Parts: sequence; structure tokens; C-alpha cells
Amino acid sequence: MTQEDVARAVGVSRTLVSFAFRGAPGVSADMRQTILDAAKQLGYRHNAAAADLASKRASAIGLFLLDLRNEVYADIFQGVREAVGEARNRLILSVSQSTGEIDRGSVDSLIEARVGIIIAATLLDSDARVRELAASVPIVNVTRRVAGVDSVYSDDWAGARAATQHLLGLGHTRIAHVTATQYEGHEGRRRSYIATMENAGLAPEVVIADDYTQQAAERAATVLLNGTDRPTAVFAHNDEMALGLREAGYAAGLSVPEDLSIVGYDNSRIAQLHGIDLTSVDMQARELGRGAGAAALNRLATPDTPVVDRCTEPRLIVRNSTARP
Repeated sequence: MTQEDVARAVGVSRTLVSFAFRGAPGVSADMRQTILDAAKQLGYRHNAAAADLASKRASAIGLFLLDLRNEVYADIFQGVREAVGEARNRLILSVSQSTGEIDRGSVDSLIEARVGIIIAATLLDSDARVRELAASVPIVNVTRRVAGVDSVYSDDWAGARAATQHLLGLGHTRIAHVTATQYEGHEGRRRSYIATMENAGLAPEVVIADDYTQQAAERAATVLLNGTDRPTAVFAHNDEMALGLREAGYAAGLSVPEDLSIVGYDNSRIAQLHGIDLTSVDMQARELGRGAGAAALNRLATPDTPVVDRCTEPRLIVRNSTARP
């Protein structure tokens, strides 16, 4: 079944049918609905990929997510979907299968699908390599800033400072930070924690896990929390790692927050659950997704538009996982 068949059934030109499917101007709302109803009755399905090839203009949006196990990426996805929901652009999802550098396979799958732009949350690689990739297909970075490339991100420095100052304000002096291997563009939280501790005249203690997951944080915290001079508070790079610290603390016979205060980052759904009640920094992931989706649509519509550099202000949400030492 082709557009010619739909046009013949309705009694209009194939060009008008094409306009109706693309949502282009020049077709009344009633006529567009008539065309869509006829297409449905005939069993015609619009081939968006073929339409892109015919128009020599890619309209699909690729969405790269680093890790679906981390709920912050589900929030970003929801925000992107809300932003592009009213548009007729296809949204094609690809999830990383590796950690470390850019997952070339997952990114290449989007390029091979002939997307017009990639929303990337989050690329683990140098700024130079991200710019190199952006030279072949436009990119909107989410959760990190890359100069010269569209970026929608949260102020990690401010968020980490708020988390550390919260623990200092409660009276903690032995505060550790648990993170993982740092990549260019993702060092703000660690650097801010170190600076805040040093400004308070205290020695920072950074523990490097082998991944950003709950299990990796639990392994890294086992030695940290069983030492003779263990910290009374820990600031985790994200909520997943904070949960690993919580489990490691319980395994060491510690109570949260009586023996150990824990602060996470992301304010994910699980942080808000009763019984978890995790103090966490809200970077408004869903709003970041909406901003990235809007930036992608704007870039597709106006390729020469100035580079987007949008930074949002995070806020600390205090719950029951922190208390005075």
C-alpha cells in the first residue's frame, strides 16, 4: 500500500498526502484527519525513514543513554519524550553496553539509523573526542558541558558544595566522598567536595570505586567503613552508590544516620521511598531531558542557531539519612 493508493481513495494528490503525514502547512485539520483515517483503513503505514531519504533531510532524534539501571537516565528519557512528543520526529533509543570511553557501537547504531541529531546522556570521553563526534552528527550533551557543542547540564560544583556543606553544618569533620573513575567533564562533584573540605580546614578523603553502581560502591566502602578511623559521613557521587554505602554500613553493624550519615546525588525515585529517605541533590533530570529535547528540535529546524549552553541550579533535598554525628 502506497501514498498513491491513499491519494486515490481520498481523491487528492499524492503531494497533499505526503504533506499530511509530515504535518507540513497547507493541509487543513479536517483534510489531514480524512487522509489519516483513509490510510488506516487501507492499512498504509508511513515510512518515516524513506521520507527522510526522499527529502534528503534527517528528522529522527537519537537518544543515547549510558545506563538504564540508574533511574536518573529513565528520568532524562521521560523528559526528552515529553519535549519531542508533540513533534512528529521519530525518537530512536540506544543504551550503552560498556563503560569507560564512548560506546562506539551504541553511538554508531544511531548514526547508521540516519538520525539527524543525537541527544547523549552521558558520553564518557574527552571533550575533544566528543567534538570530533559532533562534527559528523550534531549532538546535544546532557549532564555535562562540552564547549562548542550543545549542552544542557546541572551545576555539579554547586550541588556537591551544598551536599558537603550540609554535612559540615551538622558537625561532621570526617567526611568521605565515594566516586568512580573520573572522565573529563565529569569531575565537578569530586573537585567541589575537595575544595569545600579544604576551605573548612579539613582533610578530604576520596574513595575510588571501579564503577558508578551500587555494587561497586558497596565493595569500595567495605574497607572504608571497617577502619579504625572511619568517617561519620559519606557523600556519594550518585544515589546508586549511596545505596551501596548504606548496605555496606549495615553490614558493618552501623546505623544510618545514627552512626553514618549518607548523602546521594540525583534525587532518584528510590531515594524518596519510605525506609530509604535518602538526603540527595536534585539535579532535575527530567527538566534536563526536556531542555535537551527542545534543543534538539531547535537544532534540526535551524542548523545554524548559536550553540546552546544551558546550566540549571541543583537543590539539596534533606531527608532522614543525615543527622548530627
